[in-house]
Amino acid sequence: MDIKGQYWTDDDSDGDNESEEFLYGVQGSCAADLYRHPQLDADIEAVKEIYSENSVSIREYGTIDDVDIDLHINISFLDEEVSTAWKVLRTEPIVLRLRFSLSQYLDGPEPSIEVFQPSNKEGFGLGLQLKKILGMFTSQQWKHLSNDFLKTQQEKRHSWFKASGTIKKFRAGLSIFSPIPKSPSFPIIQDSMLKGKLGVPELRVGRLMNRSISCTMKNPKVEVFGYPPSPQVSGHCKNIPTLEYGFLVQIMKYAEQRIPTLNEYCVVCDEQHVFQNGSMLKPAVCTRELCVFSFYTLGVMSGAAEEVATGAEVVDLLVAMCRAALESPRKSIIFEPYPSVVDPSDPKTLAFNPKKKNYERLQKALDSVMSIREMTQGSYLEIKKQMDKLDPLAHPLLQWIISSNRSHIVKLPLSRLKFMHTSHQFLLLSSPPAKEARFRTAKKLYGSTFAFHGSHIENWHSILRNGLVNASYTKLQLHGAAYGKGIYLSPISSISFGYSGMGKGQHRMPSKDELVQRYNRMNTIPQTRSIQSRFLQSRNLNCIALCEVITSKDLQKHGNIWVCPVSDHVCTRFFFVYEDGQVGDANINTQDPKIQKEIMRVIGTQVYTN
Repeated sequence: MDIKGQYWTDDDSDGDNESEEFLYGVQGSCAADLYRHPQLDADIEAVKEIYSENSVSIREYGTIDDVDIDLHINISFLDEEVSTAWKVLRTEPIVLRLRFSLSQYLDGPEPSIEVFQPSNKEGFGLGLQLKKILGMFTSQQWKHLSNDFLKTQQEKRHSWFKASGTIKKFRAGLSIFSPIPKSPSFPIIQDSMLKGKLGVPELRVGRLMNRSISCTMKNPKVEVFGYPPSPQVSGHCKNIPTLEYGFLVQIMKYAEQRIPTLNEYCVVCDEQHVFQNGSMLKPAVCTRELCVFSFYTLGVMSGAAEEVATGAEVVDLLVAMCRAALESPRKSIIFEPYPSVVDPSDPKTLAFNPKKKNYERLQKALDSVMSIREMTQGSYLEIKKQMDKLDPLAHPLLQWIISSNRSHIVKLPLSRLKFMHTSHQFLLLSSPPAKEARFRTAKKLYGSTFAFHGSHIENWHSILRNGLVNASYTKLQLHGAAYGKGIYLSPISSISFGYSGMGKGQHRMPSKDELVQRYNRMNTIPQTRSIQSRFLQSRNLNCIALCEVITSKDLQKHGNIWVCPVSDHVCTRFFFVYEDGQVGDANINTQDPKIQKEIMRVIGTQVYTN
């Protein structure tokens, strides 16, 4: 009898039977000539009990002794900005599909793994990274797993499921165990730790804890993961969850541990990044040479890290930033990171190597990168051929410029901030999820406001890859630190425009009158056609960022110059570029209620619907 496609339902098991058959009995609806391993039944029941009935779905392929187990991972804990940058749908679970032997289960071949979101059809890079991680995890576990070993583990909790001793009653009786959520969506650690040391928003934590089965925890030392609490999520996200609840629950718990910190680990080697300033928002390849070779020569995990859909205008901006940094007299300090690019003529060597920096060769390759306007007027393969003729390192360098960007940048549509008076406006999110979470916690406690940050365009090549950092009293400092150590901001646009023009030997702050004259002169110049203004026309660029800053007592206000010594309290939101010495309105004040309302309008339409 062919039962291909048969689905299991709750009716297949007898929930009132307290005998061994409840966990290990063969379900009656299965055809007589097929054998479904009872340990598989037990693990499925554990998933339903700990999570929900909808957290697992099963499809049998009886004639070939295969079964697909779909485990649904809730990712609603991700912030809107993070899910947008990672290209995931936070309202839809991520599905882990594992194919086991129906009759052998853990004694059979290692299961194949697929990771997907049913409605996410475009380049699900996070799924590729998670598939690789779970594949490595399963391979390690399979070395010692067996049905008999797991059955022994589950017999220890057999009495929990009896009517006379439910799992809820068991949890309440053993207060040393942390509660197990029905729909967990973040590594299960102490509530106080989530709020304090990790800085996860309290509102989010509250929702998570409300889903948990309540019990008194006087001295929580042991968790469902089987390891003691750790002050850092990234520090214990690789720890192995307990097998006490079965292999399916174990792999779900492991996936839940890893998802929030995927950006902190290399998509190739799965080791923590060695970037100077820690993790950024988007997943990336680390700078270890073996990973660089694998990524560029073999295409290993390229779908997980490379921003295939990077807009042409954004590529245009990234190239301009790279060029400005490379042409700066300070390039040995600010051109960081230096590219790691494999030599196309010799895949065993690096043409551009951070350990052997050659700025002249890099400049030559960058000069051979065709303008983005030219690239958009022909086929990609034809453009690549033309660049290869000019310089065989030009196209590999362009690939690095795009894939090494670790911030989320999107060109704003016509519904932009009109008071900034430039068509080159971008949504810019660079904070990793952990920093954004700490920011939101602080925002709930102290509130926030908006302020400008001015920095020469030569500095932004590094900022997009390393984050906005406190450069005071470091080699990165350019403008001095008259008001102390911290990130300098201002609610007044003219002040930040002044800082943005300083660089390349220009160290005099223009006066507000000079900025007003430049702004008025710009308004007398006839506007070019919109199709021409899509891309940058000049190499003489000024830029400023609009940031959100926490209004705590740490924020030091010296008139209209603000200093924030806590880098976690500043997050970039928008980025504006001006050409040929032009500037926007010098009289913008972010504390003006009308300006704040306009900023919130654009944030609402961009961040949450992008």
